[in-house]
Amino acid sequence: MNPFAQRYRAELLERVIPFWLRHSLDTEYGGYFTCLTRDGEIYDTRKYVWLQGRAVWMFAKLYNEVEPRAEWLAAARTIIDFLRRHGRDPQGRYYFSLTRDGRPAFYQRKPYAGVFAMLGMLEFSKATGDAGLRAEAIELFWKIRGWIANPAALGRPVLPGAPPAAALADIMVVASMAAEIARVDPDPRYPAALEECLAASRPHYDPARRIFLEYAASRELPEGRLFCPGDSLEAAWFLLNANPAPGMRALLLDSIEGALELGWDHQYGGLYYFMDVDGRPPLPLEANMKLWWPHTEAIYAAALAYSLTREPRWLRWMERLDAYAFSHFADPEHGEWFGYCDRQGNLTSTAKGNNYKGCFHVPRMLLLTSQLDF
Repeated sequence: MNPFAQRYRAELLERVIPFWLRHSLDTEYGGYFTCLTRDGEIYDTRKYVWLQGRAVWMFAKLYNEVEPRAEWLAAARTIIDFLRRHGRDPQGRYYFSLTRDGRPAFYQRKPYAGVFAMLGMLEFSKATGDAGLRAEAIELFWKIRGWIANPAALGRPVLPGAPPAAALADIMVVASMAAEIARVDPDPRYPAALEECLAASRPHYDPARRIFLEYAASRELPEGRLFCPGDSLEAAWFLLNANPAPGMRALLLDSIEGALELGWDHQYGGLYYFMDVDGRPPLPLEANMKLWWPHTEAIYAAALAYSLTREPRWLRWMERLDAYAFSHFADPEHGEWFGYCDRQGNLTSTAKGNNYKGCFHVPRMLLLTSQLDF
């Protein structure tokens, strides 16, 4: 019996999802707001496209795997209809943000808004049986693969002085999309894409530290020394779900322990946001902060590792991570979680959402962890 399941399910269904349903849905223009104060007041009406796709996925996932509640499907529909009406330019590339009524506000020239639109469309198509939407999602997967291979297609020219650096994030998103498609489409190209992701992760792996680095790049560059515990852990659990061979499976489990050991702040607790593996100053100025999402990824990664191995070390890590996350980020008064603490664990913002935090990491972790069979 999963000892966390009952409490996580209650947190999900009684405090996290109700917060977003109460405060975020835009019943006038569609979509949902993510810039919310502690008690749910809207402080920015812009809509951030990658967060729209994430919320579609989350509400549709709840509908598909918890119970078919009409309010969850209606929320997903409100958001996906807005996203499909307004989220793309004439070439099918996704904006980063929109005004409340759907006018383009900012274009980031990265593929990630498209990634979450794709995942949202695919999950929503499972809920509704919409074969056309499923086909649209799968077509978008292949477009995204092209954008990652050729950033110039998104308006990002490759400059002659730019150092070669492959991003771990690109491997993660391709693996997440391919795994989702493989569940509904028997085409062998999707398991093959997962195999490609497993192979592509190897240059990011630091065997001495047992972690994945953010970039496969020269260690002479700060990018080549950059370690994000949250991304290393998230990559590991994505790839564990890609049916790796036994040797790779062992490496991925090692990487979870390595990221937890190196990323944990032994003085104040919690996981650092970024680190330079050579101990030099990391370029991100918020490196020493403690953010909500690395902790949610860590909890699920440790839980998944325990479900696969039954080794007590993973339960010990879960207990440590759970204690830190719930004591620093959870808000039993208003629901949802805070996102940002300083190194000492003091809140630096009481906002529940912004242009990077929405209805995704917290509920995904609570759902997926509660579904594991211990």
